[in-house]
Amino acid sequence: MYDLSFSPGRTAAKSAAALRATFRRIWALRTFRQYDIIYLQRELLPFGPPVFERLMKALGACLIFDYDDALFIKKPSRYSRLATMFRSPQKALKLFRICDCVVAGNDWLRDKAIEAGGKSMTVEVAEDTDRFRMRPSHTNADEVVIGWLGSKSTVKYLRLIEPVLARISERYPDVRFEIVGGGEFELPGLPVTHTDWSLDGEVDALHRFSIGLMPLPLEEWSRGKSGGKARTYMAAGVPAVCTAVGYNLELIKHGETGFLCTSDREWEEALSKLLEDPKLRQRVAEAARRDVEVRFSPAKQAGLLREVFDNVLSSREGGR
Repeated sequence: MYDLSFSPGRTAAKSAAALRATFRRIWALRTFRQYDIIYLQRELLPFGPPVFERLMKALGACLIFDYDDALFIKKPSRYSRLATMFRSPQKALKLFRICDCVVAGNDWLRDKAIEAGGKSMTVEVAEDTDRFRMRPSHTNADEVVIGWLGSKSTVKYLRLIEPVLARISERYPDVRFEIVGGGEFELPGLPVTHTDWSLDGEVDALHRFSIGLMPLPLEEWSRGKSGGKARTYMAAGVPAVCTAVGYNLELIKHGETGFLCTSDREWEEALSKLLEDPKLRQRVAEAARRDVEVRFSPAKQAGLLREVFDNVLSSREGGR
């Protein structure tokens, strides 16, 4: 269904898959009374008003909504006009008010949920450093690879730095570029290796990277991003070069655990420094890895999330 969602057209197949998934979801809800908390990582259904959320809340369910993206800002689908039509930013705002608590991936998202009338807490996203082990030393690398890892829906943001990447390719002809998970996305004149994303191959792909890219548009939507791509680079020991916007400003210490850029000149300077100095890449990689281990360990974030659960349940008991 995920692959199908990124295919142009095929409306009938998409509709049939969505219908089957809808029935599976509704059937799963029959057991909701068995649980202390219903933890929503997206709305229960991707279309229509939050009917089931309202019904479950009226029947006594404790609902917690987790989000780490600006779901209340409408972004058109590149692949389906039907999907764009069904998207409703207002639905997220309604869920903020319905749910007992909103767990937000950053403070900006938390504040937006509160402004909409909800109760919200920030719990930053964890990073599994047991899985994302540190890549081999940058100082012993045989080749230098500038990489990007993500999905077909976000690879388009590489266009924002396309002129920079073209100049870097001219200045450093031995540098290789790799896109993982972006489909057949092309940058004219730039030799790029494309790799399909897979869970099993993700860590090996990151270990091929010498530098990781995270360009974002300078707009409100980017302030809702919770740094997932950059944090993954950092956990794997890959120096991240990111747009200086939103949560990235909290996540990265410029020049120490990564690089933050706004203009083309800043992007080119940061990439050039890292390309020319493997010792700098290693220092940044080690500092970034340490920072992730301290700030975003699963055990630490799980403890914070458990506190949220306990506080929400206790406030419900106290209000009865």
